[in-house]
Amino acid sequence: MQDLFMDPVEKISKKLAVVALGGNALLKKDEKGTTEEQEKNAAETSKQLYNMIERGYNLIITHGNGPQVGNILIRSEEAKEKVPESPLDVCVAESEGSIGYYLQQALLNTLRRARNKRFVVTVITQVLVDENDPAFKNPTKPVGPFYTKEHAQILQKEKKWSMVEDS
Repeated sequence: MQDLFMDPVEKISKKLAVVALGGNALLKKDEKGTTEEQEKNAAETSKQLYNMIERGYNLIITHGNGPQVGNILIRSEEAKEKVPESPLDVCVAESEGSIGYYLQQALLNTLRRARNKRFVVTVITQVLVDENDPAFKNPTKPVGPFYTKEHAQILQKEKKWSMVEDS
């Protein structure tokens, strides 16, 4: 119980590791991204993370979300006749929340099985970008699904999206 009331700075000042997971850590190649697939992948990842915790590390985990955002954009696009589409920033936040939940739940389950009483917290982030940044004129990181040339042209016109061919 003493550990729960330690000064937060004192708790974090142990060994700290920042772990960056790619978006494919939860959504592997050739997977659809079902809940079952992502839960299984999160459970596998949590075992590796737990090894670091056992070695005395506090962890900050960050993750990519490209495949997940792509799936959310597809869902939003396909359902637009029934529910309003979500803008990209909301899709990104949705992916952060769901990925955070999968990882938090898996790591918490791993901790509890080991009788470790640590807590796990998910934090949604925001980033301020300059809409006039010249990098936006030449996008280098595609987000979302693949489109036919015709569909891409329609979306470019309707939504003012920049499109680039990937792979």
